[in-house]
Amino acid sequence: MTFMTQLFGAPRITIEDAKNLSDNAPEIIVYAAPIMFLFVLIEFYFSWRQRRGLYNKIETYTSVLVGIGNVIIAFIIKFGLFLLVIAVYNLLPWRMYINWWMLIPCYILLDFCSYWSHRVSHTQRFWWATHVVHHSAEDYNLTVSFRLSWVQHIKIVFFLPVAVCGFHPIVFFVANQIAVLFQFWVHTEYIKKLPRVIEFLFATPSNHRVHHGSQDKYIDKNFGATFIIWDRVFSTYQAEEEQVEYGLTTKLQQKGNPIYVNFHEFIDIWKDLKKAKCMREGLFFVFASPGRVARYKEKNEKKANASLVESRSDRSINSPETHGACLLEQKEWGRGLQNKRH
Repeated sequence: MTFMTQLFGAPRITIEDAKNLSDNAPEIIVYAAPIMFLFVLIEFYFSWRQRRGLYNKIETYTSVLVGIGNVIIAFIIKFGLFLLVIAVYNLLPWRMYINWWMLIPCYILLDFCSYWSHRVSHTQRFWWATHVVHHSAEDYNLTVSFRLSWVQHIKIVFFLPVAVCGFHPIVFFVANQIAVLFQFWVHTEYIKKLPRVIEFLFATPSNHRVHHGSQDKYIDKNFGATFIIWDRVFSTYQAEEEQVEYGLTTKLQQKGNPIYVNFHEFIDIWKDLKKAKCMREGLFFVFASPGRVARYKEKNEKKANASLVESRSDRSINSPETHGACLLEQKEWGRGLQNKRH
């Protein structure tokens, strides 16, 4: 057999095989969960011992509940997502066999797609609504990595180009799990800047802290999940310079409500759509960047307030009291003229 025939030409996957593959697929995140929990406890202990205040009760409670909800949803829809990737795989004439060394190119391509998925999630409001929950935390600790949207799985559409490359679905999902695990350790303040070559290539805690910053210079920067090199190539890189201020530019009203934290942006979009004057404005509210929408709404609010003040002023001028006062003033002015003439 040639190298190409060993690589490509895998048979299609039947429904029965899909069920077996799904049941027997490596659950890397499940195995890693106890270790992740242990590191959370260690970080919490040092934060408490050193009085750094990295773990706010409400913030931590919300992050954990959001994470639990996300795990439940992922468990429910796991087989459906697996079938979607299998359906794409079965349509391809260049289906690959399971070769574990293919994890490397698959992982790199997934990370490239992750960069663009992440970037779009910051530049289009609809996708921002599926991501804003992750940025809503005002503390920065390992539990923030659990704070992922309950509807984030629709972003699989950004990763289908990787599936179209013909990677076996098992390779695809294992690479994705490794990518998710990598993003756990970058959510900490305890790891400072690493050696320059690592900071240059990878999304380190320092690089990712910048991404969570609410200062102007930090907003919409450092989208890379594993490799920060994408940000350097596409001009979205920003080094950590000043102390990062975490959270959203507009603070949440119900920080301890995981349902509100997950869906508040969708609720705001719906409210804006109901006020939209035309389809174009409605599409703007859904797909423009969050910053542009905020500035547009602020501008309209100022116009509305100015119109209200002007309207009240007009009503005041034309009111009976004002009209009577004007008539009285005119009479007094007329009498003054008559006195001057005499």
